[in-house]
Amino acid sequence: MANEAYVQILPIEFLSGCDMASFRAFLNSPVGPKTTHFWGPIANWGFVAAGLADMNKPPEMISGNMTAAMCVYSALFMRFAWMVQPRNYLLLACHVSNETVQLYQLSRWARGQGYFPQKKDEPASE
Repeated sequence: MANEAYVQILPIEFLSGCDMASFRAFLNSPVGPKTTHFWGPIANWGFVAAGLADMNKPPEMISGNMTAAMCVYSALFMRFAWMVQPRNYLLLACHVSNETVQLYQLSRWARGQGYFPQKKDEPASE
């Protein structure tokens, strides 16, 4: 009886594109939304969003120590996501993205601190 109520409420287009057996399989899978294999990576996407938001801030505001710690953290958890069974591709994608963002931030910080020499425009020699 409860299923009939859902059928009446949801539009027919939704039901035609949705296979309940595959949805139930995803819901009850070892990496589905009932596990930390799903919600952990979802929460970790906040690190990626914060790193992307910080790209517009001046390099003087970047903490080199914290950014380096985030790089090490994401590198370690990329390996964890690859080695854990069942393999957690959502966590791997999250940490690959975070590593990319944090390495870019670390390069901005290092350039701002003078660790990388600034490129000088060389005059064209004739």
